Amino acid sequence: MIFSSKPSTIEYTVDDGIATITLNRPHARNGFTTRMANELGEALAVADADDDIRVVVLAGAGPHFCVGMDMSDDEGTDDATDPAWIEPATRVVRPMTNLNKPVIVAIHGAAIGVGITMTLAADFRLAATDSRFGFVFGRRGLFPEGGSMWFLPRIVGLAKAKEWMVSGRVFDADEALAAGLVTSLHAREELLPAAYALARDIAIHVAPVSAAAIRRSLVTMAGAPSPEAAFELDRKLISGALTSADLREGISSFLEKRTPRFPGRISTDLPDLT
Repeated sequence: MIFSSKPSTIEYTVDDGIATITLNRPHARNGFTTRMANELGEALAVADADDDIRVVVLAGAGPHFCVGMDMSDDEGTDDATDPAWIEPATRVVRPMTNLNKPVIVAIHGAAIGVGITMTLAADFRLAATDSRFGFVFGRRGLFPEGGSMWFLPRIVGLAKAKEWMVSGRVFDADEALAAGLVTSLHAREELLPAAYALARDIAIHVAPVSAAAIRRSLVTMAGAPSPEAAFELDRKLISGALTSADLREGISSFLEKRTPRFPGRISTDLPDLT
C-alpha cells in the first residue's frame, strides 16, 4: 500500500483480501476533519488500485462511528474560495461511488451529519442496535453534503428523505432499518464480526470484475430516464461475458461444488461501462 504520507486520522489494514479503513480519532468521537476527508479519499484510492483487495470495510474506533464535522479542529483546512476546491465529504463519497470494490460500513454509536452522509455510496450499512442517526444540517445553519441529496431519496424514498433532512431530527437504529437506510442491526459486540462475515462471503464467492461492474452500473442506471440505457449496457456486458474466463470458472465451480477461483482482474478485465 502506498500513501503520500502516514495517515493520522485513520488506520488502513489489509487481511485476506479485505481492506479495513478505520476512523481513528476516538478522543474526538471520530469528528470529521478536512485531513480525515483527504486521508479517507486516498485510502479508497489505494484499495481500488490493488487487485488483491476484494472488499472494503469502513469502521470507527471508540464508542462512536462519527459524530459529524469537528468544527473545533482546523488542522488540514483549505481554501473554500479556491475555484478548484472540492467539498470535503465529496472527497470521500465520489471515490467511494466510483470504487471497483464493494464497500461495507459498520456503524455504532452516533452517525450524525457527515457521519452518515459519507456512507451513502456504500453497498451495505450494518449498524449496532445502539446506533443513532441524524441529518442535522438545517439545525446548524448548514446544508447536506457529499451528494447526499442525490443518494438519500434513492435509498429511502423522497418523503422519508425530506422528513429527515428538513426536520434535522436524530432517530434510532430501528427507524433506520425500517426505512432501508441500514441493511441489518446487530448487538454492538457482533457488529464487526457480521461485517467481516459478509465481506469474506463476497471476497470468496463473487467475481471481482462482476462486483465492480454491478455496483457502478447500478448507480449509473439510477439516473437513466428509461430502461433503454440498461438494455444497451446489458448487450455490451453480456456479449463479452459469454466468452470470459470468469464465466467458465463460475459455471465449473458451481457444477463441481467447490469454491470459485475467478481469474479476472479489475485492472485488466473490467469492461467499458459507458
